[in-house]
Amino acid sequence: MSRPAIPPPFRRQFGGLNGVRGLGALFVLTTHVGFHSGAALNSTFNGLLSRLDVGVAIFFVISGFLLFRPHAEAWIRQDERPSTRSYLWHRALRILPALWLAIIAAALLLEQPEEALQVYARHATLTQIYGSGLAAQGLTQMWSLATEAAFYLLLPAIAWLLTRAHATPGSVRNGLLVLLSTPLLGAAWMGFTAWHPEGQQALWLPGYIGWFGLGMALALWRSGRAGGVVGASWVDDVATHPGTVWGLAVALFLVLISPVAGPYSLTQASPGQAVVKSVLYAVVAALVVLPCVVMPSDGHDPPSVRLLGGRTARFLGDISYGIFCYHLIVLGVVERAMGYEIFSGGFFRIYVPTLAVTCVVAAVSYYAVERPVMRRGRQGQRRTGVTNSPEASTATATAVNTIT
Repeated sequence: MSRPAIPPPFRRQFGGLNGVRGLGALFVLTTHVGFHSGAALNSTFNGLLSRLDVGVAIFFVISGFLLFRPHAEAWIRQDERPSTRSYLWHRALRILPALWLAIIAAALLLEQPEEALQVYARHATLTQIYGSGLAAQGLTQMWSLATEAAFYLLLPAIAWLLTRAHATPGSVRNGLLVLLSTPLLGAAWMGFTAWHPEGQQALWLPGYIGWFGLGMALALWRSGRAGGVVGASWVDDVATHPGTVWGLAVALFLVLISPVAGPYSLTQASPGQAVVKSVLYAVVAALVVLPCVVMPSDGHDPPSVRLLGGRTARFLGDISYGIFCYHLIVLGVVERAMGYEIFSGGFFRIYVPTLAVTCVVAAVSYYAVERPVMRRGRQGQRRTGVTNSPEASTATATAVNTIT
């Protein structure tokens, strides 16, 4: 295997992440339909269906990579830091419109919970995972969005702490070591919450910091390679062979579908099972993302990565956030329309219409609401001079489609 002779360039669109993001959204939809049908609990494929929630880990790794990359590149190049105000504004533009539309749809189309106003208000402000366990039908998946929102708020401070020193091979290496250790911190939190299950602490950011952390490590490694601060290594050799990397991810996933990662139902996992699941989900997600963020020595992605950046994959990536937001609402409406009783089997009977309708709803949401809001919001920002540099604006725009 030959290593790249020159550093890969800084500026690049990571088209393969579109397909990965779309697959992650489909994984989440599939695991939820599997649960509702009972197939994720007692069918031949229960392990496979129940562990497809690894899609959440994939989302978090992508977010860590895309959102930390502007900070890492600015540090390596000794440029001005990205604007925190611009960054937070872009995050709000990306996640809030579809979130609020989903809440309205859930309130209108599905059974309302007790204290509905309070429940929906907490979902709208992404505070539902703190305090008592208030749930709303069609919105239970939004816990991960609340967790990611906490990461959004803390990222500028974390990035500042990691990039205070002058960018040298030693300081970059130390940053990588810190970020690569985060899965152990997250696993420790998940083990503790499994041993002492109270409230919703298992949904808080500390339990998932390793998933974001590995994405941030990929961003720092990629930026260090582009800036010539990090030299070529075996990571470059392996990363440019997607089949090898994804084969390893599949092998680890096959371990995960066994009970070693915990029960398939909502039964509380043991501390050991919680630790194994947390660490392996982090590694699997990082391996899935890795081939999509490396630049091969010839400047061209392998065919498999280019396929993930093709037209169909790009479409799925664009609507992936809508798939995430609306699929449980669609599932609830489909079940009611069909007179379907939960856990009664017939996975494909509810999967096919749920998938088809969700994709349509997500596409309408993206093209009619989400994309226009993002464009107008960014135009208004440029008119008021909020963005502090062209580089920061470009970098944030690259991350704007990240699903949470």
